[in-house]
Amino acid sequence: MLASIARAAALIATWCACALVAQAPRTDARAVVFEGARLITGDGRVIERSAFVVQDGTFTSVGRQGEVKPPPGATHVDLAGKTVMPALVDVHTHLGYRKGATFAAENFTRENVLDELNRFAYYGVAAVASAGTDRGDLTLRLRDDPDVPHRGALVRTAWRGLAPPGAGPNPPMRDAPYGVSTEEEARRDVRELAAKHVDFVKIWVDDRNGTVAKLSPVLYRAIIGEAHTHNLRVFAHIATLADAKDLLRSGVDGFLHVVRDRAVDEELLALLKARPQIFFTLTLFGPSLTTDNAAPAWLDETAIREGVSPDVIAQLKESMASRTPAAIEIAREEFQRLARNVATLNAAGVPLALGTDVGGASAGGMFGWTEHIELEHMVAAGLTPAQAIAAATRTAAGILRLDDLGTIAAGRSASFIVLDANPLERIANTRRIARVYLRGVEVGRNRN
Repeated sequence: MLASIARAAALIATWCACALVAQAPRTDARAVVFEGARLITGDGRVIERSAFVVQDGTFTSVGRQGEVKPPPGATHVDLAGKTVMPALVDVHTHLGYRKGATFAAENFTRENVLDELNRFAYYGVAAVASAGTDRGDLTLRLRDDPDVPHRGALVRTAWRGLAPPGAGPNPPMRDAPYGVSTEEEARRDVRELAAKHVDFVKIWVDDRNGTVAKLSPVLYRAIIGEAHTHNLRVFAHIATLADAKDLLRSGVDGFLHVVRDRAVDEELLALLKARPQIFFTLTLFGPSLTTDNAAPAWLDETAIREGVSPDVIAQLKESMASRTPAAIEIAREEFQRLARNVATLNAAGVPLALGTDVGGASAGGMFGWTEHIELEHMVAAGLTPAQAIAAATRTAAGILRLDDLGTIAAGRSASFIVLDANPLERIANTRRIARVYLRGVEVGRNRN
């Protein structure tokens, strides 16, 4: 009986997410004035008792209540007591492989990817980047499909990344990237990526504790050189300090993980100072789950059950409960070092961006929810709530060149989250979502 109830609940949750595709309306041309909320603009400002106008999916005016003149005939929405912030942007995800508690290549279908994009939207994620493990041309088509902006989160993609043969991410994604052995193969594959108009190039420079081959400097320098010839940026999966340094010297454009084998040192900081546009996504969610065998309190929050199926929650609880004390001790030491590195990078002014690795091997399949937990980890690692929000909005949108997202200002896309509490006081309040608007349209949300 309990199993049947759980299956039914999972189907309901899936239906709710998928229903956004069918029910999301076209952008309404009528002006709407939102009044009274505390407004976190994303550019460092906070406007108490704000007012902003949305029309044709765009912010047309933003300011203080009483100073913004409503257009004739505008609808008014009272947000007194609420906080508004920009919708989130995730620079590091893996789409298509997670379906309920399963993790398999055969899950990579249009229906499943759209369901994931709608789950992101449910929790206020406006755009995501798929980091090098796509199959077929699906994500490229979804990115370029003119109807997709009226559904869930927008997609940007590296399509297929590059790694040594058989050295891509953990199964079932291992064969998704190009397997490259020579400079000519590397350059040829980058040319194909350029012809596909990918948004960036993803490379893996990690031997995963000696279990697979690592992309060599000769190969990643060829990849970076060819990519730059085609005006493409290269983002790297890394693990070690030494690789981060050599990649910087070789011209890499960003990192999709933080150094985790040892402490960030002055040499790395000097290299980063010389190239101030280089960013790191933090991907703290997956490593944090290995540091305990007790389920985190957020797994029992009501909001998670609105968009994450019960079998995914149960699977995570079971996985955590099976961890041994010895494994937990090692994981805690590694996570503490990772958090210290985040704090060091942040103190040095290095750009940090939201990236969760959700959908991958370590971060599971809590699409949309993971981003909010990642914000909490950022603050625990030393960022202020305001810095974490900026990393997840303005900085992340800038990295993906989504210039109309990430801030609330006239002329930008009207993609924002209405919260019941102030996240500047407590970052976990980003999970207290009252409403979500993407491109001026309210996302249908199941309120149990």
